[in-house]
Amino acid sequence: MKRILIVGGYGYIGKLLAKHLLAQTNDEIIISGRSLEKAQEFTAKLGDPRLKAIRVDAADPTSLRLALQGVDLCLVAAPVTSLNPERVIRTCIEANVDYLDIQYSTAKINLLNSLAAEIKQKDLCFVTEAGYHPGLPAALIRYAASKMDCVESAVTAGYLNMGGNLPYTEAVDELMEGFKDYQAQVFKNGVWTRPKSWDMRKFDFGSELGKRTCYSMFFEELCDLPQMYPSLKETGFYISGSNFITDLLITPIVMAGLKIAPKRSIRPLGKLMWWGMMNLSKPPYRVALKVEAKGVLDGRQVQVNARCEHDDGYELTAIPVVAFLKQYEKIRRPGLHLMGHLAEPGQLFKDMQCMGARFIEE
Repeated sequence: MKRILIVGGYGYIGKLLAKHLLAQTNDEIIISGRSLEKAQEFTAKLGDPRLKAIRVDAADPTSLRLALQGVDLCLVAAPVTSLNPERVIRTCIEANVDYLDIQYSTAKINLLNSLAAEIKQKDLCFVTEAGYHPGLPAALIRYAASKMDCVESAVTAGYLNMGGNLPYTEAVDELMEGFKDYQAQVFKNGVWTRPKSWDMRKFDFGSELGKRTCYSMFFEELCDLPQMYPSLKETGFYISGSNFITDLLITPIVMAGLKIAPKRSIRPLGKLMWWGMMNLSKPPYRVALKVEAKGVLDGRQVQVNARCEHDDGYELTAIPVVAFLKQYEKIRRPGLHLMGHLAEPGQLFKDMQCMGARFIEE
């Protein structure tokens, strides 16, 4: 049994993480945030004796250090736009507490890489880039590779159609932050393409969603895959469009606006993008991620196609994290890790299914 502090525990994704952790583990959960009233309101609603509510200002090292006393793992569910990641990371190192985040940030990755030696020296396990994407693409590729003697090609694609009544959260602000550092390279013919070079291809997401045109997008977890699998000659991640107007009109406006006013424009442009996704997209509303892999098994050419999906994109962010934490004590290793590299993929997808995600191997 672990004691987990969730930073941003009463936020939208924080609540989902707490709910699934209570259902899937015996862990004690501490819900933290700047508002003690909101933390207490949420814990009272769930009514589980393993829950505790405290006030923590993650921007204040003293406040966070006190909250980390007796804690095994700090789970950062608050987006990078609402706190100072460096203070949280350094405070966890000083407090000798393991760390896991669901944030998507180039600056955060660079900081963690600079501290990797210290993290390992202190026998800590720090896990970053957890969730749907980043998080699952590398896990899916590793799952496909486990089905072969030699993997030669493994590409992943995401379908993101979150129309309906889902609320705008600070996670959308973080998505806008990601657009500022957008890279599009893929690994083709044994080499990485240029960071700003686009690649486009079609993926089949099943009978209901059909074939979709997808555009290349780079994640840090993809970078080391060619070294992990020397036979791999092609890999990458592609994301499908949302709807015609959002893809061809709103997205270019967002990209241009972020270049002109990178700080002030995040929230208004995020709301514009979210409005387009919520109001202009048509059913079925779903979030999916698939892998198409080719290689050799027992001397013959084989192909592995698999995908995971959920009707709620926020759920498909929380569920992989909790599935990962279910196996954490068995796979924990000192050092800095990406979730998609450390997780045991077969068990990960089995546990995700138990929490409501669908996993289809074609």
